[in-house]
Amino acid sequence: MLSQLMMLFGFFALVLVLVYWVNSAVQLFDQLVADGQNLSVFLELTMLTLPSLIRLVVPISGFAAALYVTNRLTSDSELTVVQAMGYSPFRLARPVLLFGLLSGLLTGALTVVINPLANARLAERQSEIARSATARLLQEGEFLSPISGITLYIREITPEGELRDLMISDSRDPQETVTYTAASAYLVETATAPQLVMIDGLVQVLRPDAARLSTTRFEDFAYDLEPLTRASDSGRLRVREVPTWDLLRPTPELLTATERSPEQLAAEAHERIAGAVLAAAAPLIGFATLLIGGFSRFGVWRQILAAIGLIIIVQSLESVAATILRGAPGQWPVTYLPGVTGFAIATIELALAGRPRRRLRRRYPA
Repeated sequence: MLSQLMMLFGFFALVLVLVYWVNSAVQLFDQLVADGQNLSVFLELTMLTLPSLIRLVVPISGFAAALYVTNRLTSDSELTVVQAMGYSPFRLARPVLLFGLLSGLLTGALTVVINPLANARLAERQSEIARSATARLLQEGEFLSPISGITLYIREITPEGELRDLMISDSRDPQETVTYTAASAYLVETATAPQLVMIDGLVQVLRPDAARLSTTRFEDFAYDLEPLTRASDSGRLRVREVPTWDLLRPTPELLTATERSPEQLAAEAHERIAGAVLAAAAPLIGFATLLIGGFSRFGVWRQILAAIGLIIIVQSLESVAATILRGAPGQWPVTYLPGVTGFAIATIELALAGRPRRRLRRRYPA
């Protein structure tokens, strides 16, 4: 039974991962092609996003595998025969419990260890891609439009990196058009996003509705290139990139970098661990629900629907727990509510399945 569960779990997980991956990979591919990146960068970034996708599909795949195997054993009357030999529901559930624990360990490895490392590397690569995209904007003698509404022109780029005779036209706001011109400029890297420091220039603001043109001269002016590169890095360390152990024992430097409280970081850490508990409980819910009905010539479709309804209810408890944590991060034990509820439901169902069923007595005429 365990081998069948593992085989079907791998099949369902592969199918679901491919479905999620195709949807996200298309958008990522379009973005990277627009930025001029090659295939190796696309493959690297998609590999870094796979742990998050696998973490999402593991509980669903485990639940689906348990439903499929249990339904097949019930249809073939194998479970009925084994129960007639004296096996209790709790004994029959041992392979499913072991399978659930393996699913929980896989989910825990992904959420607790692998995902934070992959997210940190992904953020680093995205920052490098943003910087390289900025460098590709610096092309002399060409009118470039990196995004809709912005036009950039550089007459000459010297070997020292000086940009001579620069022009930037920003017409994203329909109410006004802003044009920057400068005799020279320099590209400066900052902690948040690259900036253009323009020297000896002019800012022209044209408002068509008022038919007014205003000009301002400047000696130096810094223009943020973040809109041109679509960089999303705001300089703040995101919690999903922090290792779980550091979340449980945050340092003052980590609190400053993430701009979060110790309670919020601890809640994030326990949320990662709670995902593994829920992944372990999901297969047991499917198995125990189908075991309640026993053998029927009409199949166990009602039990299957009931199992799906129960897993939806358990999954919805994650949203309830997340809502509670947003208002009170110190109440981190509620993150384990979905997993504990799942194990409780499975235990109750197995106990009900083990109760002796009343037999109908047939009366024959004397």
